[in-house]
Amino acid sequence: MAYNLLKGKRGIITGALDANSIAWKVAEKAHEEGATFVLTNAPIAMRMGEIKVLAEKTKSEIVPADATNIEELTTLFTKSQEILGGKIDFVLHSIGMSVNIRKNIPYVESNYDYFMKGIDVSAMSLHKMLSVAKKLDAINDYGSVVALTYMAAQRTYPFYTDMADIKAMLESIARSFGYHYGKEKKVRINTVSQSPTKTTAGTGIKGFDDFYNFADSVSPLGNADAESCADYCITLFSDLTRMVTMQNLYHDGGYSSTGVSAEVMAKFGE
Repeated sequence: MAYNLLKGKRGIITGALDANSIAWKVAEKAHEEGATFVLTNAPIAMRMGEIKVLAEKTKSEIVPADATNIEELTTLFTKSQEILGGKIDFVLHSIGMSVNIRKNIPYVESNYDYFMKGIDVSAMSLHKMLSVAKKLDAINDYGSVVALTYMAAQRTYPFYTDMADIKAMLESIARSFGYHYGKEKKVRINTVSQSPTKTTAGTGIKGFDDFYNFADSVSPLGNADAESCADYCITLFSDLTRMVTMQNLYHDGGYSSTGVSAEVMAKFGE
């Protein structure tokens, strides 16, 4: 059911790779709620994914951009305003990559060149996007920027390796930039800490299936899926949350507030 929550709003959605990705679901929901938007991803990710299918389904245009490149981000925000016919109302930052994880390098043996690449792609890219948008005055008053994160930014999950540190930086940027952008332009910036989700990126983490099942057994409501995360992002893009900013918002079925569940205790008693 659609509620026209984003009727007349314009946006930029990054990171839609395939139908399993949260960004893909967000784009579908935003379209249903009346928004128009531009889709973007790095050229290499676009070659791997199916973004053209999504663009056709949502009647959107695609503007390729490397989120680590200021010049390309400037082109992205400039062209998006031209395509959409005005300033941007919402942005989804759904960008994450760890070479150390891809290569199964343990955290204590991290390759620092890979580590820095992960920081640039997954965290610094948010700062660069916001900096470019602010300089161009590309986002409307009370516009909303949402970045996807994970609870490993606050608590230790050994398998998440350097991405835990990177996500902590992402959340800090959202708070710090959120203050300045809020004071000067009324733009709000939040992060959404999502449940383990069966996306292409998530399932690439070693031991993901076991942890997915563990989190599902701890969360009173079970794991939140990609579609329900998209619903939550839509509310954050809407005017219903116009006074929410600089927050890390948990969307995880209650996992982050649960010490231990009866199901997990029962397993130890077997």
